[in-house]
Amino acid sequence: MQPGSRVLDIAAGTGEQSLIAARRVGPSGYVLAADVSRSMLDVAAEAARNEGLTNVETRVMNAENLILDADSFDAVISRIALMLFSNPLRALSEMRRVVKPGHKVAVIVFSAIEKNPYHGIPFGIVRRRGNIPPPAPGEPWMYALGDPRALEDLYSKAGFLNVSVRPFSIQRRFPSVADAIQTMKNSAVDLRELMSRLSDSDRELAWSEIEKQPQQFDGPNGFESPGEVLIAVGTKETN
Repeated sequence: MQPGSRVLDIAAGTGEQSLIAARRVGPSGYVLAADVSRSMLDVAAEAARNEGLTNVETRVMNAENLILDADSFDAVISRIALMLFSNPLRALSEMRRVVKPGHKVAVIVFSAIEKNPYHGIPFGIVRRRGNIPPPAPGEPWMYALGDPRALEDLYSKAGFLNVSVRPFSIQRRFPSVADAIQTMKNSAVDLRELMSRLSDSDRELAWSEIEKQPQQFDGPNGFESPGEVLIAVGTKETN
């Protein structure tokens, strides 16, 4: 990605990553932010306007069926989304189709849930309370591609060359434990779905137990929990 590049951001959401790309490619470049949610893309478009970025376009689009020409982008990026697609291989294959020969597709997904206690601890509590088994292999969820070998294999099956998958440490930071818990309640869709399987009494007990766990990550700078993502990159073959 360099000045003048054409970049496609898959599952762009509210556009945080799209705007970073837009700044990098500059006025002569172009960024297409694609997502299935029009409301989220509206937020992205407004953020671009507020920043004076005229090189960003938003478009409602399904990652598994990109209405785009082949070989039309210099780079394709996607952050914390591939593992949630119903057919991630199809989505990766579509990304490969639209990127130019010799150019790259890069995605970020969560690593193993055990390495992400912000989610791992509450998921474990709810599954134990409800005697809920883990997701079946291939079932979409936040940690479905947490095994580097599985992610590398997916890239290879999609036809990419020079595939690399590497872990990257992150930190979950919030001003306080209370903020961390509230964000979890508001945005952890998978956790809410699991919670819905519990009885009212078990749900109340589960939240009570969950709210005690983050105390171990409370420090002088607020809530800080370790985490890990995987960064995968693959190259499309040249003609």
